[in-house]
Amino acid sequence: MSVPVRQIRARHSADTITVYQAYPPEVALPAVAAGRFVAPFKRDRMTWIKPSFRWMMYRCGWATKPGQERVLSIDITREGFEWALARACLSHYDREVHGDRATWSRQLRSSPVRVQWDPERTLHPRALPYRSLQVGLSGEAVARYVDDWVVAVTDITPTVHRVRDLLRASEERAARDLLPVEHPYPLPAQVAARLDVTSDG
Repeated sequence: MSVPVRQIRARHSADTITVYQAYPPEVALPAVAAGRFVAPFKRDRMTWIKPSFRWMMYRCGWATKPGQERVLSIDITREGFEWALARACLSHYDREVHGDRATWSRQLRSSPVRVQWDPERTLHPRALPYRSLQVGLSGEAVARYVDDWVVAVTDITPTVHRVRDLLRASEERAARDLLPVEHPYPLPAQVAARLDVTSDG
């Protein structure tokens, strides 16, 4: 079965969706201990959350890149996630979505949330022909994320290292058995149109 070009795939329940972030230990460990983001996490910076585990692994190099040594799995409310997406602006101009560049530029300046679609990755990590969502939160959206949406923060770095080591040993089946199971995330039609979500491959 073909995968739609733009589709949100994530681990989710009736109430929550799991996203991933990678931080240095001095940010990650206090967040895990508190169950929420606390200092030295900076609220005044844009923070990017990623529903795709494989894209997060590509971005952080399996927790080896400087400043991304700890990978966090964060359960947030679906209500909060959808609040963000309903107010999001694509980080790039799309004529079919925005009509003209001036409209997109105004929306970009006023929106507290940005989204971008990047090629999904294999575990190795080659680019795939379909996209994965990233969500950038700023201003009000960061405050809501930290204060209202976060349900649980889990350090999954040991699992990340285990999967990486299995891949290096060419034990791909065992590595895949450790991956979180991600399913298509349903979106209201109006939000899907705003994000340029496609329904066919």
